[in-house]
Amino acid sequence: MPEEIIDPRSGGEQPRTVRLTDPRALRAYAHPLRMTLVGLLRTSGPFTATRAAELTGESVASCSYHLRILAKYGLVEEAPGGRGREKPWQATARYTEWPEYSEDPSVAQAADALSAAVVERYFERFARAMDKRHLLPREWREAEQFGDSLLHLTHEELAELGAGIDALLRPYEARASDPSLRPEGAKPVSVLRIAYLDPDVPDREKE
Repeated sequence: MPEEIIDPRSGGEQPRTVRLTDPRALRAYAHPLRMTLVGLLRTSGPFTATRAAELTGESVASCSYHLRILAKYGLVEEAPGGRGREKPWQATARYTEWPEYSEDPSVAQAADALSAAVVERYFERFARAMDKRHLLPREWREAEQFGDSLLHLTHEELAELGAGIDALLRPYEARASDPSLRPEGAKPVSVLRIAYLDPDVPDREKE
């Protein structure tokens, strides 16, 4: 997951990821509204604090404050155009990453707290999608993916599996920022990738 904050315009176009390692940045991003604002900017931005308030149901003052905090840690930035309170904001990258492991206890603790907040957010969104699933056309209900697999892997194999899944998804990423690349009928689909060492399954040494 999410090291240094990437210069958002160093290469002339939006980078794929912004990586956080500062415990203060990790704790700041764990706030539910801030994660929501970054997500909306990535899918529907740029927009102003006024528009953010309309999208989230929060006050303009609250959205403006949280957007400034996100800007402080390199997750959003001012977009061209606008003045004062009506200045638009944009995300600095398509994804946020943070350390899976750190020798620094403060970084490790903040990173784990952020991961827990993100997991909670994932499943809140998933639950909302399930509430509305009965409204989907049959072809989309049949195409959606649900299920799990219990695999016996080494940590190297698990990392290799993750890299393989990432490679499968990468060709579709450009469609998020360039609608012209989307084929007719394409809809926004969230793909969750969760692979963890399962503490509920006995770890029997092979004979």
